[in-house]
Amino acid sequence: MQPEKRVNRLRTPPPPDPRPSSPMPPTNRPNSGRTTSPSSSPRTTSSGRPSAKKSAMNMLLRKQWQQGRAYVRQHPWLKMVSLLIARTILVLFLGSIAWVVALKYLPVWFTPLTISRKWDTIGTDNSSTIYKTWRPFEEINKEAALAVVASEDQQFPYHWGFDFDEIQDAIKENQTRKRPRGASTISQQVAKNVFLWTGRSYIRKGLEVYFTVLIELIWGKKRILEVYLNVAETGPMTFGIEAASERFYGHSAYTLSRDEAARIAAVLPNPNQFSIRRPSSYIQRRTRQIARQMRALGGQKYIRNL
Repeated sequence: MQPEKRVNRLRTPPPPDPRPSSPMPPTNRPNSGRTTSPSSSPRTTSSGRPSAKKSAMNMLLRKQWQQGRAYVRQHPWLKMVSLLIARTILVLFLGSIAWVVALKYLPVWFTPLTISRKWDTIGTDNSSTIYKTWRPFEEINKEAALAVVASEDQQFPYHWGFDFDEIQDAIKENQTRKRPRGASTISQQVAKNVFLWTGRSYIRKGLEVYFTVLIELIWGKKRILEVYLNVAETGPMTFGIEAASERFYGHSAYTLSRDEAARIAAVLPNPNQFSIRRPSSYIQRRTRQIARQMRALGGQKYIRNL
């Protein structure tokens, strides 16, 4: 008779219980009114899989994508057209950046606005001579620079191309004004005068925003103001501060006084209607207002660190 073998019950698990010969029938308990858990919801499974509705939508999108690819394979010209459009957009994008970089250093001798004014005089009795003289920023009296900032865009040294507070104020005022008031900054005016055609459209406005961002990033404030002082329309067929000073005052823009600079800035909203040489009572009143604003801003030191 062999001795009974000891079993280490701490290391060896006990033998499993024998399984029942037949499964127990499930009990049908009545629903006591308890809400089902989120895991039993028909929309998602317990493993976090997407709902049946989302799966059906994914299958529909996948099917449409496959049908689109098959349609393009059946019509090879569509692929050629899409590639041509993509390459055109890329060329225009790179070309616009190169154009902006080049004009950071080169004088802006002509703009779409000067060409338009020249074209309008063809076949008429009006003079077709364009008065325009480029002057570097250092050769223009800073009173002129301060005057246009005080008149057109007092937040010019601080914003990044757009004055959103002024835009909101203009939207509120234009709800009751008969003639809409603009809220374009000096940067926006330079962008549309130098790079865009004349007129109004949503496409032009979108391009204006695009070029405004570019010149703010690439040119900087000083170059933007320099270009504005040279391309802004200051009178009939007259563009720039230097041309206006020589034509209407008889001397260079380097020797402009504060009142003379303020009068040039006063006619900028409509230089073909208002006159620098023969200012109306409105222009005289506006000139005094701009001169007061120039003093309130602190004089030339306001634009010294552009």
